[in-house]
Amino acid sequence: MKNMEFFLRNEKLEAKICSKGAELVSLKRNGTEYMWQADPVYWGRTAPILFPFVGSLRGKQYRYEGKVYEMGQHGFARDMEFVPVSQTESKLVMRLSETEETMKKYPFRFSLELSYELRDEELVAGWRVKNTGDKMLYFSIGGHPAFNCPIEGKGNQSEYMLRFMKEGKPLQEIISAVIGEGGLVTEGTIEFGLEDGYLPVTPDLFETDTIVLEGGQTDEVSLCDPDGKEYLSVSFSMPLVGIWTPVQKNAPFLCIEPWYGRCDDADFTGELPEKRWGNALKPAEEFAASYRISVK
Repeated sequence: MKNMEFFLRNEKLEAKICSKGAELVSLKRNGTEYMWQADPVYWGRTAPILFPFVGSLRGKQYRYEGKVYEMGQHGFARDMEFVPVSQTESKLVMRLSETEETMKKYPFRFSLELSYELRDEELVAGWRVKNTGDKMLYFSIGGHPAFNCPIEGKGNQSEYMLRFMKEGKPLQEIISAVIGEGGLVTEGTIEFGLEDGYLPVTPDLFETDTIVLEGGQTDEVSLCDPDGKEYLSVSFSMPLVGIWTPVQKNAPFLCIEPWYGRCDDADFTGELPEKRWGNALKPAEEFAASYRISVK
């Protein structure tokens, strides 16, 4: 069972999910495609799941119980085949569990379920992680959905804006961690002044790579067209969110990425349980979270 496609629909939306990575690859309303279509000239993915790590590890490795393990950026789940658990016309649940190969580089037993459900004008993306082993499970998890910007060829990306909200109110400032060499977080920060929550998508906005907001600064990030009209928003209750597009590529998309976890600090030398923003589950415990994509 390889590279299967699954389709969801309701009265307003249509979605397509692939079995590889259980990746959302299309979200349409009235024929308009909102998801980036994975053109490898810019970036060959659409909305990969980041598990069991978010971002880069120092030296592309981590330490656990005195042993060193090699691991690439964002972990391995995005490149593995998920199996369907259940499907209705508007909801799909898919699952990934450990294999002999994953145990060699990540010595934990787990069940990872991803769900997608269409509710009116929203797609709800859900995550459920269960510790199916007999020791503490350490992990990070995040979304990486990429959205077309410009939308339907309307204007230039530099005419678009991001809007940041918290508990229904527009923010006046956000503070981003700085990504340095090797994709690791440095000690620096960047402050962005906002006007009624709006941040223009200027050509130099991503000169320092990803905008990484820590500490639950925002719970809703929207994309706005040149007229200032919101055409898509991502809502979440997560401690971190990343905003990204490839630097200096003029790529016609932006990613809004809700996270439980992030890349290593540049000076991190500790073991996996000491990783900042990491998560832990006792045997048989479960973790559940979700985010919502709303299209206008």
